[in-house]
Amino acid sequence: MVSASGSGSGTEPESESASGPEASGPDSESASGAKSTSGAGSASGADRAPDTVRTSVWLDRRTPSRSRRSESPAGLDRNRITEASVRLLDADGLAKFSMRRLAAELDVTAMSLYWYVDTKDDLLELALDSVYAEIAPPREADDWRDRLRDLARSYRELLVRHIWISPLAGTFLNIGPNSMLFSYAVQDIVRATGLPLERQTGALSAVFQFVYGFGTVEGHFKARCDATGLTQDEYHQRAMGTIRAQPHMREIAVYSDDIMAARGGDTVEEMRERDFVFALDLLIAGIETMSARTGTGTPSP
Repeated sequence: MVSASGSGSGTEPESESASGPEASGPDSESASGAKSTSGAGSASGADRAPDTVRTSVWLDRRTPSRSRRSESPAGLDRNRITEASVRLLDADGLAKFSMRRLAAELDVTAMSLYWYVDTKDDLLELALDSVYAEIAPPREADDWRDRLRDLARSYRELLVRHIWISPLAGTFLNIGPNSMLFSYAVQDIVRATGLPLERQTGALSAVFQFVYGFGTVEGHFKARCDATGLTQDEYHQRAMGTIRAQPHMREIAVYSDDIMAARGGDTVEEMRERDFVFALDLLIAGIETMSARTGTGTPSP
């Protein structure tokens, strides 16, 4: 989905892209889009001047500087590169992702990748959009509340499944085809709420920034548990045991125990699910209330 800030192209120092440091080489490029002039085939400063700030890989309509059809490696294409990028990001995380690691995964040279993308940031933007295809569109015939719940849950699951996408929010415009389908679905839902136009972006922010935060924390907690070899319940029990053992934290531990007992749920996942469902219901109730107070009419299904 397009960043709520409306911006995703902030420039970074050339030595480090928005996604982290990347070793420079022939044809390397930072997030700002400034391409190194070293190495064969590099564009001249005059040629590159009008494009010093790269907005999005999806808006890049430049003519490639190389003959990709005649010289590109056999069996390699942008889709295959993107799929491999997602696999690496899922396995190793954002910090370890690099063009060299990706080239090794594909059994090609790192330079081969530059037939299809100009920068590591291009790859991250392509990978980000590709995983949005995993979000199933809500059924149009359903009530807007049910559609919102379905879409919010799918977005949460995406954030948990691919924890590397959270830090990329706001880094890119996120205007690829899959992301735009998600955005269109969200807009259709908020229009159906009956909220006046000037209130709709606020409603979107309330719901999807909540889901973003919830899914991000959930995904990182799950990854932390996996890294320690403990289940989420085991990790939680050990953490709470450590907290209870601290005299100055005993009061908050007792209060937390009371809250968890009242909430119910036998496992961490069950407790988390109850929290998510209730929090989302609160937001939907707020939208209903504001729609009745300031809306333009009866909300549509």
